[in-house]
Amino acid sequence: MNLILLFPDDFVSNDRVRLTGRRLKHVSGVHRARVGDNLLVGLLGGNMGRGRIVALDERALEMDICLDRPPPPKLPLTLVVALPRPKVLNRVISAATSLGAARIVLLNAWRVEKSYWKSPRLDEANLFHQRVIGLEQAVDTVLPELRMARLFTPFLRDELSEMASRALCLAAHPSAAAPCPYGIEEPCVLALGPEGGFIPDEISALESIGFQSVSLGPRVLRTDTALAALAGRLYF
Repeated sequence: MNLILLFPDDFVSNDRVRLTGRRLKHVSGVHRARVGDNLLVGLLGGNMGRGRIVALDERALEMDICLDRPPPPKLPLTLVVALPRPKVLNRVISAATSLGAARIVLLNAWRVEKSYWKSPRLDEANLFHQRVIGLEQAVDTVLPELRMARLFTPFLRDELSEMASRALCLAAHPSAAAPCPYGIEEPCVLALGPEGGFIPDEISALESIGFQSVSLGPRVLRTDTALAALAGRLYF
């Protein structure tokens, strides 16, 4: 937890917060902070700054805070990710958030198991928590937009085609001939397939609305690994 993320109900006055639970345990057990120490803090959706610990015991932590600088800008990146296995989903959401993606779309595809859509990890509370973890890791306060597209063809026709008209559109595909570009500056929509990749009909549908199929090379990577590698090539 590189940033202590604050929420509106943490405030006991305009410039003082009171924390319990997970954040208290982290400050006490990981930061090993004491009264008088300063911590990096940020208000969800707002500014970042410093918090000075004024009270700390096993029940609660209180800090006087000063939020005086904006969070880092988001990448102009929309990630369209075929819904991964439930045990991978949390890593994908937190990683995409840490990398600074502006939007995340969880997409259905032919190779996505129907049972994945019934996973409790798709609960709103869990998806929010995973994005919070990503913000805490990356020292950011602004959540990426997150939505689910359970129908592949209607989503391409009604929404993705419009996105494609305003951005560089890339579909990561292991057998693609073109390499992923380096160091772009323009907005990008990046589509990542499920395990085994998009099927040929899905790749054709994406290419028909302006996507270019690209590859990271001959190795087939896990979704969370490919996500980090692709974002790094594109923007870092």
